[in-house]
Amino acid sequence: MNFGLDNIDRKILKTIILSYSGGPVGIETLSSTIGEETETIEDVYEPYLLQMGFLSRTPRGRIVTPNAYKHLGLEFKGE
Repeated sequence: MNFGLDNIDRKILKTIILSYSGGPVGIETLSSTIGEETETIEDVYEPYLLQMGFLSRTPRGRIVTPNAYKHLGLEFKGE
């Protein structure tokens, strides 16, 4: 099941996982890494990823949840 994720949704999640060890990562850092505008991530992609339980916002930045790892077929090495 793909949960309606498009290529950018997957790119956001995989970038946080592979480049930032699952997070936390700041929105501006993420934006420059994937080449999308900060506002686009916040207004278009992030709300759905939050709603689906694949992403969390913390005071330190965005983190990918264990559900996202499972959905992407990646091993979660967190707590």
